[in-house]
Amino acid sequence: MPIATPEVYAEMLDKAKQNSFAYPAINVSSSQTLTAAIRGFAEAGSDGIVQVSTGGADYLSGSTIKNMVTGSVALAAYAHEVAKNYNVNIALHTDHCPKDKLDGFVRPLLEISAQRVARGENPLFQSHMWDGSAVPLEENLEIAKELLAKAAAARIVLEIEVGVVGGEEDGVANEINEKLYTTVEDGLATVEALGTGEHGRYLTALTFGNVHGVYKPGSVKLRPEILKEIQDQVGAKVGKERPFDLVFHGGSGSTLEEIRAAVDHGVIKMNVDTDTQYAFTRPVAGHMFGNYDGVLKLDGEVGNKKAYDPRAWGKAAEEGMANRVAEACESLRSTGTSLLA
Repeated sequence: MPIATPEVYAEMLDKAKQNSFAYPAINVSSSQTLTAAIRGFAEAGSDGIVQVSTGGADYLSGSTIKNMVTGSVALAAYAHEVAKNYNVNIALHTDHCPKDKLDGFVRPLLEISAQRVARGENPLFQSHMWDGSAVPLEENLEIAKELLAKAAAARIVLEIEVGVVGGEEDGVANEINEKLYTTVEDGLATVEALGTGEHGRYLTALTFGNVHGVYKPGSVKLRPEILKEIQDQVGAKVGKERPFDLVFHGGSGSTLEEIRAAVDHGVIKMNVDTDTQYAFTRPVAGHMFGNYDGVLKLDGEVGNKKAYDPRAWGKAAEEGMANRVAEACESLRSTGTSLLA
């Protein structure tokens, strides 16, 4: 099917929340990792979200060009074409965008989609993330309010972050301390500034100890009960059950119990990057070590073209990543839930 329309994306998010499951949101940085992600969703019978970070967008434009908008538009154009061959819905999203990159990433992409919508077309992306975790909450929400109005006009969902995810991603690093836990007061300030959907739909990454990066299970101290506390208290204040559509960041190393507890409290999107990067690269390493004398022209020999053809190890990489995406769908209970099933 083609990339999800705004109506289909809204239906995807609603279904996930109503049925207590979440979509893996898979970071990609090339056409091949994009294909692997879509394949994984299709094999799991799950609709899904594919996303690109600022660094991924830079890389997609060409490693010596480094233009986030060019890379994002190129990815979207490719995705809109190849997604037609798979029987699941795929939404396109841009990941963490800090304040200093808004003018070179999210704002131009919002304008491109606004122009498309004005011509009677669908937006290029279905959602964009503004990461205001590094600025004071008041400023975070003020910028979010501005971006939400633009996103709503372009028929796009905005994602925000209220709280701080620890660790490092694309050069943005945060300490691991008490700021990793969003408070009820933060949640109340969010609905006061942005509403509960009447000004445009938004997703919220509330933090409950999340940390980006590579960790063994148990190393990160997650407290998913914080999500329930915020949902309950803010919901009581605004008269709406589970008012937030939640996003889970920094999930590598989380236990299945922690993941599913977060989903039960309203998480409908979980970012997956570190694990799928490894799942893509590990088969490549196996191919190179297993075909050492073929991929290298040793001692004046000619090597083995079938071994060093990028398609040979590329297929293995795609399969490895697709399998990991399908595993994520199972963990988040989205397997077999596609709107097209």
